[in-house]
Amino acid sequence: MSIFDWFAKQEKSEPPIQQQQQEREIADGLWTKCEACTALTYTKDLKINQLVCTECGHHFRVESDERIAQLIDDKTWKPLNTHLEPTDPLKFYDRKSYSDRIKDTQEKTGLIDAVETGTGLIDGLPLALGVMDFRFMGGSMGSVVGEKLCRLIEQATEERIPVVIICASGGARMQEGMLSLMQMAKISGALERHRNRKLLYIPVLTHPTTGGVTASFAMLGDIIIAEPNATIGFAGRRVIEQTLREKLPEGFQTSEYLLKHGFVDAIVPRTQLKKTLASLISLHQPFFPVLQPLNVHVKHQEEEVLLKLDGQQG
Repeated sequence: MSIFDWFAKQEKSEPPIQQQQQEREIADGLWTKCEACTALTYTKDLKINQLVCTECGHHFRVESDERIAQLIDDKTWKPLNTHLEPTDPLKFYDRKSYSDRIKDTQEKTGLIDAVETGTGLIDGLPLALGVMDFRFMGGSMGSVVGEKLCRLIEQATEERIPVVIICASGGARMQEGMLSLMQMAKISGALERHRNRKLLYIPVLTHPTTGGVTASFAMLGDIIIAEPNATIGFAGRRVIEQTLREKLPEGFQTSEYLLKHGFVDAIVPRTQLKKTLASLISLHQPFFPVLQPLNVHVKHQEEEVLLKLDGQQG
């Protein structure tokens, strides 16, 4: 190999310095590549747009803390039941023990479990909010998730305020067996008591919402809202096709498909979600009639009696 061929080979194998610097900047998190259209967006601009792609409108997955910041008015959030932690009552073990899996996930995400609950204001209106986080074991619904959501709904019923739950889950948590399935009935019962008090409940279905969450509180809302192009269903597409031995239609189990067939009431982009929820809550506020006309009538009667007495005395 000649010296010229060697230099030519080096030039082809090593990218230019400018390209190396550009790749380093992208890896540092300055830019974010869209999962749908592959467009590069400045990460700060993407966060300002609530993690919605400015090119194609693709909705990135949102962490629970960021979702709360997007919906709740500044300095009004009051978290509830933060002391509840998951346990391992069945001593479940797959590739590793369930207790070790919980500890690893807690350290990785900084969360105690797959849901955050609390109360706050949304455009000045009181609200009880639950936000599921898919990062924690796929947002699976275990005993802590069920207990925290149940306590949230019961407090909202007592305080007569609406409930909103942001759903993002792969379903019930298999490591807790029947205990996780019990949460479906427990939360549904709490929602029924909430409904009997004529109070509002709105679930917001995000990508993905599946399994036991879909089979319970995700579909029990007075108004069911979904984000665009979210996967919503019970069993997976492959399982359904193998069971029915039929090919499912294109776009099956998307929020648009469910809206067309009446399972979802509205598809709301994330950038419009806070405004939409505030409008719906304001429309469903309880109305208490003012009894001032009755007091005014009584006052007029007293004045008429006094005038008659004055006339008789005169």
